[in-house]
Amino acid sequence: MQIKQIESAAEIASTFAVMQQLRPALVEAEYVARIQRMQQHGYHLAAVVVAGEVQALAGYRFIEMLYAGMLLYVDDLITSASQRSSGHGKALLDWLKAEAKAQGCNELHLDSGVQREQAHKFYFREGLTINAYHFRIALD
Repeated sequence: MQIKQIESAAEIASTFAVMQQLRPALVEAEYVARIQRMQQHGYHLAAVVVAGEVQALAGYRFIEMLYAGMLLYVDDLITSASQRSSGHGKALLDWLKAEAKAQGCNELHLDSGVQREQAHKFYFREGLTINAYHFRIALD
């Protein structure tokens, strides 16, 4: 198992099938360009790669907030459905924690949809806690 920063167009394209499991509305023909635009604004991708295949994926960014200082915010965290409970998610989350510390972050944050109960069990097991509500509104 290798955890690898994803940067090139070919590497980004190789992550689509796993990312789509988390974000089913994504359109494959638009995916690489969208990720590349996001990367211009601080988005990073890291993947667990086993035998050349992406098995787990994290999209994240570094941000500074008044209440928390520097933090690593996880936008996307997914392990391929066929690979769940194989340690890839834990390895990736541990890597993200180490990356956050290496970049001088005080905290790691992520939001998780209320319907993702299995993911929540994993997060609790890994020491994450719920400390806020996340509110949103669609702006037509």
